[in-house]
Amino acid sequence: MNKISQIWKTPELRNKILIMLGLLILTRVLAHVPIPGVNAANLKNFFNQNQLFNLLDVFSGGGLSRLSIAMLGVGPYITASIVIQLLTVIVPSFAELQKEGGEQGREKLNQYTRYLTVPLAVLQGYATIRLFQTAQGGSSIGFLTPFQWITTLAAVVVGTILLMWLGELITEYGIGNGISLIIFAGIIARLPQALQQTLALYDPSKLPEIIGFVALGLLVIAAVVYVTEAQRNIAVSYAKRVHGNKTYGGVNTHLPLRVNQAGVIPIIFAISVMLLPGLVANFFVSAKTPAIANAATHVVNLFRNQTFYASVYFVLVILFTYLYTAIVFNPDEIAENIQKNGGFIPGMRPGRQTADYLFRVLNRITVFGAIFLGLIAVLPYIVQSFTNTQSLTLGGTSLLIVVSVVIETIKSIEAQMVMRDYDTF
Repeated sequence: MNKISQIWKTPELRNKILIMLGLLILTRVLAHVPIPGVNAANLKNFFNQNQLFNLLDVFSGGGLSRLSIAMLGVGPYITASIVIQLLTVIVPSFAELQKEGGEQGREKLNQYTRYLTVPLAVLQGYATIRLFQTAQGGSSIGFLTPFQWITTLAAVVVGTILLMWLGELITEYGIGNGISLIIFAGIIARLPQALQQTLALYDPSKLPEIIGFVALGLLVIAAVVYVTEAQRNIAVSYAKRVHGNKTYGGVNTHLPLRVNQAGVIPIIFAISVMLLPGLVANFFVSAKTPAIANAATHVVNLFRNQTFYASVYFVLVILFTYLYTAIVFNPDEIAENIQKNGGFIPGMRPGRQTADYLFRVLNRITVFGAIFLGLIAVLPYIVQSFTNTQSLTLGGTSLLIVVSVVIETIKSIEAQMVMRDYDTF
């Protein structure tokens, strides 16, 4: 309470928090503006029967389940960001912009990300609306004329761009990462409805089950905090250097290697891959050719199988964790930077030996981080298989996002407080 009081007494910090809250409220308003021709009752039934789309609805902040203009959430922007990050590894000109372009280079990459978001929003918007038209015999959303298609897609794309813009405003004028906070706000906004459903289905005989869910939820939160903050510190020493009458270096520090370098990105990758086969198959279920229709039906049924779905999902999360960790952490580049600054890891030669050592350590700790992310991703399916109930679900992915964003925001606030260096702090 003392720290909250100190934050509130600082006008600039207080204004940043109020701006953040105001912009997040605007994102929630967008999530409640529906596109035309939506049958809310049939849409609700569709989401109750489809867990994958329930998970995607988390990332859209509830906009997908309402088919609002913000139904895609910040998904296209996140996808565009991932694509641009991959291009910085593959395309030399993008890599040069990231490494040597400085602030101007980063701004250019951000601009490319914004440009790529628009066509991705158009494609995802079209595919999603078509899916809802074919699902349940088109009961969720009816036939659209060409003009209605244009206006509907335009509204969806504008909704995505507005969310992207609000996220960047939060990052610039508020506290923390705006895109992460928009996803966080969407998850938190679902809590009252979840509590209401739990209370409506409350049965005194199920009290031990509810207590067990609460205890498991607290345990998962503690585990997520522990793994999110866990890191392996690699000792790094810097030799003394004399320039004129001054001595530089001669210090011992450490290089932190996080257990979960990739964050929640591997889960987003895996969801995208898991969605694709079922999404494509849904378009061919009603095909006139019997062989194509039967194959599409088989694929749809296969991905509705909980055991198959959870197993493939778990494996994909582990694979993408290693892939994304390799993208964001380059041992050769880190070793080169340490050597350039006159540093070395005790017992290791600068250069290739240091890079190999960092690679080995990173691989070992990533094993634990990847398995943990995989378990978090399939946690709802594990819980349901043991409890044999769908009335209560424990969203491990949601908890991971919420905890990560809270930790990140708290650190941003503390950094702002330290930067001002007031005596009261």
